[in-house]
Amino acid sequence: MRPGLVRAALCALLVLAPAAHADDACRMALGRGWAPATENYGVAVEKLFAGDTPASFHVTVLPATGEEWGLLLIPGTGGGDWTLRYARADERVRVWQDGKLQLRTSEAPDTQDVPIPAGVATRLLEEWRSVLASAAPEGSAAPFSEKDAWTFLAGDLRVSGLEPGCDLGERMRDQLDLLIEASDEGPAKRERRWRALEESLDRLAREREAAFGAAAPSP
Repeated sequence: MRPGLVRAALCALLVLAPAAHADDACRMALGRGWAPATENYGVAVEKLFAGDTPASFHVTVLPATGEEWGLLLIPGTGGGDWTLRYARADERVRVWQDGKLQLRTSEAPDTQDVPIPAGVATRLLEEWRSVLASAAPEGSAAPFSEKDAWTFLAGDLRVSGLEPGCDLGERMRDQLDLLIEASDEGPAKRERRWRALEESLDRLAREREAAFGAAAPSP
């Protein structure tokens, strides 16, 4: 190939490189609102887990089989600690019974409540809201799947879909693990979890900016 053609080809590759990088950005199978055929089910499970206490943050898993589970952050009063709740249904909520689809919500779920510093809770809510708003831009529809359905509520933003994947999703699942572990530990160990969580949120923020840019879109 002649030198001029080589230079032209290299220039073309450089022009295309940013677009290729953008295509490689984190693409989670998420969309705004509820996934098809899950809203009544999801609302029932979230109410079962929260009871009469309004939560500002929900992660709720509606599995294809087995018991539903979720994590909630419940605001404190007067700027005090929030409540972290890990909840799991005592028995599967969504079942076929006598040839009909039933939502069983009479059994109290198994719950673990612990205090979480307000600063940690609000930062997690805000950072997750930014990630979810970027991963599921306005106008995107939550996908249907026969696999486990995940639904998120971060403030006023509802996003649903499949279990978060790619680097951002792995970071988010690591943070869920930290929260679940903290829900079953004493104060000293929880303090270590909060420090680890804040460090992980720092990394999540950097990864979000690398994938989507610094500014998170409005809902």
